[in-house]
Amino acid sequence: MRTAEELLAEIAALKRHDLPVRGGQVTAYVYDTGRPEVHDAAARAYFEMLEVNTLDPTAFPSVVEMEKQVVGEVAAVLGGGHGIFTSGGTESIMLAVKAARDVAGRARPNVVVPVTAHPAFHKAAHYLGLEVRAVPVDLETFKVAAAAVRERIDGDTVLVVASAPSYPQGVVDPVAEVAAVAAAAGVPCHVDACVGGWLLPWLREAGAEVPPFDLSVPGVTSISCDLHKFGYAPKGASVVLFADPAMRRKAYFASAAWPGYTVINATVQSSKSAGPLGGAWATLRMLGHEGYRELGRDTLEAARRLREGLAAIAGLRVLGDPAGSLIAFTSSEIDVFVLADEARARGWFIQPQLSYAGIPANLHITVTGATLKGVDAMLQVIAESAEAARERGPAQVPDGLAEMVAELDLDALGDREFADLAAAVGVDLGGGGQPGMAVVNSILDALPAAKREEILVRFLAVIYT
Repeated sequence: MRTAEELLAEIAALKRHDLPVRGGQVTAYVYDTGRPEVHDAAARAYFEMLEVNTLDPTAFPSVVEMEKQVVGEVAAVLGGGHGIFTSGGTESIMLAVKAARDVAGRARPNVVVPVTAHPAFHKAAHYLGLEVRAVPVDLETFKVAAAAVRERIDGDTVLVVASAPSYPQGVVDPVAEVAAVAAAAGVPCHVDACVGGWLLPWLREAGAEVPPFDLSVPGVTSISCDLHKFGYAPKGASVVLFADPAMRRKAYFASAAWPGYTVINATVQSSKSAGPLGGAWATLRMLGHEGYRELGRDTLEAARRLREGLAAIAGLRVLGDPAGSLIAFTSSEIDVFVLADEARARGWFIQPQLSYAGIPANLHITVTGATLKGVDAMLQVIAESAEAARERGPAQVPDGLAEMVAELDLDALGDREFADLAAAVGVDLGGGGQPGMAVVNSILDALPAAKREEILVRFLAVIYT
């Protein structure tokens, strides 16, 4: 039998190539308050609830009370409503789409979304049998126009979506206008505030101009808000709110068509740990509204300094007018994928985003509570990386490789052949470390979305084999 110390040492060894989750040098995926005591309290609460199963709330009434308190706090900030605690934004969105589909009862349902809407809507539509109708956004503001949304609605539309903010450029769609168009057509409107739901209210209190976006807006029927983003809770924590309790009930699933225990689920999952709920509950109480206000002020100041600093770096420009915490920048002079590799070599992860629907390839930064202390260091690294990328020039993709990949029948390739193909462009799918990804991203950027998806599926299959 192994000791706990031995196991923890092995975990530490396995994590040697992981990006750091604290300190602000990873500008995606993790959310850091810069306050270790908050994360420690959440971890202890998470562990306390680790073995509690939320499957049967009558067996563990602590789950009911904690969820009511967490959902109640979110509802109090986001315009009321009736909610469900979920494992993340994708599950929150899945439940919102399910509820809208089941309320409408259409034979061929569709959902109308901006092209900047999160892929979770595409995933929900894929699983639940809906058509996605994507609406282009303005290529200067990156916001969707209500008139363009109206044109895509028909008698089979069961849900219209707006983002607050959209992830790619961090801008808030005109929620009131989109919701009004949806209401006039008799269609529910969901606001994806997974990123902004627990940040925009605090930015508003810190002086930012934040338009109305929550359930207080006429026509908005549901909203999703991730607490494991700017709520700073451990991963696995989100809330979806419905204006109408009857619509919330449509998100539920029950089955009595078997001789076993009673099955009634509020979420997609059945058995699951109450650890994330405990972690979210503790984080909300540890920080309180004043703590979130302070983090909001820090985030707003860091984002302002970052935008101004990026604008001062030759060749770089910020996309759109970000609402506060999410900033994307691009360049017509520098290969942004090479810039990302240069920053990674200097210890900073900046997230690449491929071009799509007329929006150029760019780099994305999520500003958190920990960013303010390191914003000058980040700008220095970006400036150095931009200069190095300018000197290196664009990523060198072998002639004809992108065209060859576009024509490949990937289903005819075995995992070994696919791994060999990846190795030919410098990606070792069997190793760790910090690979340069500029060539890979350049190839993906040259491909249509469907072929990108095929490659990504094969990539995932191979690395887990």
